[in-house]
Formats: sequence, C-alpha cells, structure tokens
Amino acid sequence: MAVGHYENFPVASLCLPRRFRYPVSLIYRFAREADDFADEGDAPDALRLEHLERYRQELRNIECAAPPGIPWFEELAATIRAHRLPLQPFYDLLSAFSQDVVKKRYGDHDEVLDYCQRSANPVGRLLLELYDAATPQNLIYSDAICSSLQLINFLQDVAIDYRKGRVYLPQTDLLRFGVAEDQIAQGSTAGNWGALMSFEIARARALLHSGAGLGTILQGRIGLELRMIIAGGDRILTKIGHVGGDVFRRRPILRWFDWPLLLARSL
Repeated sequence: MAVGHYENFPVASLCLPRRFRYPVSLIYRFAREADDFADEGDAPDALRLEHLERYRQELRNIECAAPPGIPWFEELAATIRAHRLPLQPFYDLLSAFSQDVVKKRYGDHDEVLDYCQRSANPVGRLLLELYDAATPQNLIYSDAICSSLQLINFLQDVAIDYRKGRVYLPQTDLLRFGVAEDQIAQGSTAGNWGALMSFEIARARALLHSGAGLGTILQGRIGLELRMIIAGGDRILTKIGHVGGDVFRRRPILRWFDWPLLLARSL
C-alpha cells in the first residue's frame, strides 16, 4: 500500500492477526518518517536529503550488524532479522523520497510508474515477505495494487502537491487534454479538466483491479484487510468521479460511513 495512503488505508488494523501488527507498524514508521523528511515543514532541500541519508546509514548499520545511531532502529533491525526481510525495499523508499526533493515534474506515465515502483510498491513487497507469501505472481499483483493506490493519492492531492511545487500528472497527459498548470494553480475545473481526470481515474482503476486476485489468494484476515484496501481505493476513485474531478474544493476521502460498505463488499 502506498505510504501516502495511510490516511485512507490503515495498516496494522484489527483485521490483521496480532502477530503482524507490531512489525507492520515499524515498516509504517520507517516509511512515514522518511516521507515526512521530504514533504513536511520548510526545511531546505539539503537538510531534507541529509535526513534521508541518515536513514540510509541506519540501513547500512543493519546490514553489518552495527549499533544503531537512532534508538528505535534497534527494534526495526530485530524485526528485519526475525522475519528475514530484504533491505532493498527500504532503500527503494528512500530513493523515491529523495527524488521528491529534487524532481518536481514527470514527463509521461512511465516516469510516474517508475516513481511508484519505489515509493509504494516496496511496502506491499515487505508485507508479502512478512506474511511469507512473496511468490512471483503475488508480487506482480501487489505492485499493481500499490502503484494504483499511489496514483489515486496523486489524484486526491493535485492541489496539495502543487502547493509543494510538484505536479505528478504526466506532462504528456496535460498536453493531450489541453490543461495548463495555471489551471491547477487557480483550482479551475474549466475546459477539459473533467475529461483529464476521467482518463486518469480509468487508468488507475484498471491497474487497481488487475491486482485484485491477491485479495482472494491471501487467506483469512490478511485477505480481508487487502480486499478492504482495494475496495477503498475504488471508492475514492468513484468519489473523485462524482465531483467531476474537482479535488480543489471537494477532496474526496473515506469517511466513517464508507467503512461498513467497504466491509460488506470485502466479505
């Protein structure tokens, strides 16, 4: 699941078996704190990259069994050892968050997906490793789900990301639909904005459902959790469509009354 989605798609929830909740919370903490280095506050870029490099050093400490420089990494190291988790997904997350600091525009959809492969997919891959379910087919399904959730988050946060100086909508798509960045700055849904958002919604939904098979492969409460995540992503896309793509004034989120519906669909 994409890091930026934790407000909509909770991790370590009561749906998960108890034995997984603490390890998942540590994976979440790593991703959330590292993401905040790239996103939050008004620190200069050099300081943001310095914080991320410190986390890379902590991963290197884990690799060589050196004492951690940040106390809570001792718990993360113990979890990584106990569950034999690969370190590459953690490095990939740091690569994506570092990219956020220096890269503000994406030429085409392939560039966006390359970012998703490092910003979102690693978390799903780590969870599959934790669940001892990281088969080649499951990883393909997981990557599709996680990348789509990241794309959904981009659609939700067009205005928020623009205020941070970033546009994740591919430049080729903006050009194709005749939408200028000035329109994003103004929060305008005039012209072809709705058509652009409909196109992005359809592409994100197709990718999301291409990974839906994982929700039936994973059994028990883990499978239920994943099916709810998929249903939640689809629900957000529906809400974006219902407001005509106007995420400037009506940013769609999941509310309390959505969850019974998602649970019913997942069961």
